Amino acid sequence: MKKVTVYSTPTCHFCHMVKDFFKEKGVAFEDFDVSKDLAKRKEMVDKSGQMGVPVIVVDDKDIIVGFNKPEIVKVLGIKE
Repeated sequence: MKKVTVYSTPTCHFCHMVKDFFKEKGVAFEDFDVSKDLAKRKEMVDKSGQMGVPVIVVDDKDIIVGFNKPEIVKVLGIKE
């Protein structure tokens, strides 16, 4: 099973979409609210070079910025 981390904020529409997609597909993930957790915000920026959310990290190597569904499906091997 792949380790999936989502960096998000509570007001981000695309963050909600990606988390709903993961729940629908049965993908376990860890979620960090970067609007409150400054250490995780710094970690997100260090990994992605971006302040935009969501940032999805798979197995600490694949970084996907935004709700890029085709890339998420490819990296996680999700059946559509």
